[in-house]
Amino acid sequence: MSNWLHNLPIIWMAIVVFGVCYFVAAVVFFAVDALGRSRSGAAFRGLSPGMLSPLGVIFGLLVAFIAAQVWNDVEHARLAVDREASSLRTAVQLAGVFPHDVDTHLRQLVRRHIDDAVSQEWPRMADQSATVHVTAPALAEALQFALTVDPKTPGQTTAQKELASTLESALQSRRERIILSRSNVNWVKWTCVFAQALFVMIAIAFVHIDNRGASAVAIALFTTGFAVSVLLIASHDCPFTGDISIKPDVLLQVKPDENSALLGNRPSLGSFLEKEERLIYRVDLPVA
Repeated sequence: MSNWLHNLPIIWMAIVVFGVCYFVAAVVFFAVDALGRSRSGAAFRGLSPGMLSPLGVIFGLLVAFIAAQVWNDVEHARLAVDREASSLRTAVQLAGVFPHDVDTHLRQLVRRHIDDAVSQEWPRMADQSATVHVTAPALAEALQFALTVDPKTPGQTTAQKELASTLESALQSRRERIILSRSNVNWVKWTCVFAQALFVMIAIAFVHIDNRGASAVAIALFTTGFAVSVLLIASHDCPFTGDISIKPDVLLQVKPDENSALLGNRPSLGSFLEKEERLIYRVDLPVA
């Protein structure tokens, strides 16, 4: 589907989807009704209602396969953003182990990366024009800078290794979210599911060719269910496009304060490791 539909508000997207589906259903209803009144209409009155079952099963499988792809892409994209934010937060905490100038520079690079991601990468991911060929300059610079830091203590040596690892994880997560931003349901799958829905509508109209009221109700019910399925899939089709797309809120939450490094309120390596140890080995003591 075109990006203009994905960028519509949900209400307008629903109006477009339901309008198109109901228009096609009306065309099928009136075309089959007119055919039934013609001389050749008798040839279609023998269509067995048993045909609806296999056609419905095939249609349901197509919708299920497409929906599974969409949910999987959205979930992986959300996890990639969460991992990137978690890695950046860990990098900021590890930067506090190093001298003030190193800590300040790393925090500035992380801030710049998040600002660039929100202001530049997210709009490009929304219109599916972002590519992995364009690197994140601030994040790449932070990794290079972390590798050139000269550790003075064994604790800083350990922190340097962890810092490089977390920055590499952030870069990998960024690449994953950019790749997933280009995922969508291709035109072949949409064509197949719409064609199958059209076949089901035609079959319903032929089965009820002698009863206009039953035919109209049956086609309307199926069309409504089909339109709901299309709306649900289309609204989640592109993970970073549309009203219910993935937002950079979690990255903004871990964005380091510009003045935090200047306050002298940086944790030491011992306090940081002690806090991590309490989080890992914490157990619930029985109440006496």
